[in-house]
Amino acid sequence: MQTFIATKASWALALLHRWRWLGPLVVRLVFGYFWLETGIAKVHNLEGFTQRFVGWGIPHPAFSAALSAWTELVGGLLLMLGLFTRLVTVPMIINMIVAVTLVVSSNLMGLDDYVEADEVVYSLIFFWFLMAGPGKASLDTLLARWLRIRTFD
Repeated sequence: MQTFIATKASWALALLHRWRWLGPLVVRLVFGYFWLETGIAKVHNLEGFTQRFVGWGIPHPAFSAALSAWTELVGGLLLMLGLFTRLVTVPMIINMIVAVTLVVSSNLMGLDDYVEADEVVYSLIFFWFLMAGPGKASLDTLLARWLRIRTFD
């Protein structure tokens, strides 16, 4: 029985290992589309988004709102493409840190509230992409191969 279980488990793990490129691709596409969509909505309603920044007391609200909206739009697109993935996560993480610090934290009372805040979860996903990269099915991987950059994947 032990041999049977070990054989089946090894087969399943080998199958999952062959398809390991699919996980980062799916997360990149869905998560990137989410940010592309929110960025487009904010860019199209920049005046309303700027007024929210005014209400939150964010310095230079027009500039900050435009920067945040365009960061989300361009960042979401690049994330979907898997292009400059690690680089683009940095401004996205900064965007989330600003959101948590200046907007969300006033509604958070304890550690449980922080770990359940969407912006914290988004930051962790961006951090994962920063550390792990976009995966094999990405323009970053194609670009690295073309430039003969070793990616350690």
